[in-house]
Amino acid sequence: MGRKLYVGNLPFSATEDTLLETFSACGTVDSAKLITDRDTGRSKGFAFVEMSSDEEAQEAISKFDGNDLDGRPLRVNEAKPKEPRSGGFGGGRY
Repeated sequence: MGRKLYVGNLPFSATEDTLLETFSACGTVDSAKLITDRDTGRSKGFAFVEMSSDEEAQEAISKFDGNDLDGRPLRVNEAKPKEPRSGGFGGGRY
């Protein structure tokens, strides 16, 4: 179990402060990063929250997965490692 959590289906009104406040109910939040569109700055509706221990992360998953935040059921689970992207701009045809 990792300490980094994926939090999806966030309402667009959510902020990093909202995440810190919400997830601190399960322990110490090391970081909360709301993912935003680079052009508009608007939230993309998901974030990553890092808890200080595996136990706190598991408690946050149990407590908040499916729980309602501003009318939207949250999706909370362990964050998966970022997949490496292949370079280029196409389907790999030569």
